[in-house]
Amino acid sequence: MLRTILTILQVISALSIVALVLLQRGKGADAGAGFGAGASGTVFGARGATTGLSRMTAIFAAVFMINSLGLTYLFKRDASAAPTSILDKVPVTETAPATAPAPVPVQPIDANAVPAAPQPEQVPEKP
Repeated sequence: MLRTILTILQVISALSIVALVLLQRGKGADAGAGFGAGASGTVFGARGATTGLSRMTAIFAAVFMINSLGLTYLFKRDASAAPTSILDKVPVTETAPATAPAPVPVQPIDANAVPAAPQPEQVPEKP
């Protein structure tokens, strides 16, 4: 139950961070104002007071990080309690070990020997 709630909170905080970052104006927007597109007192200097969007982004980022640590702790604690794998669930059957076939004796090859002519096979007649 707690894991489900924390996972939902994680998704909501991640989506909120993405939305808030996309809504904010970038620092590069002030650079154009210094070259005739408007009046800006802080072209390349420090930004003024933080806006509400940047504060909300920082809050959701903190929630996201703390929630990530909490979820990691919960999943790691549950995983260490009962380590299982698919191989643990397969029934084990006792079988005899496979025996290796007997080695075939090697006949020495005589270089002067003439190979024998193949003999025709005897096919049994059908009654």
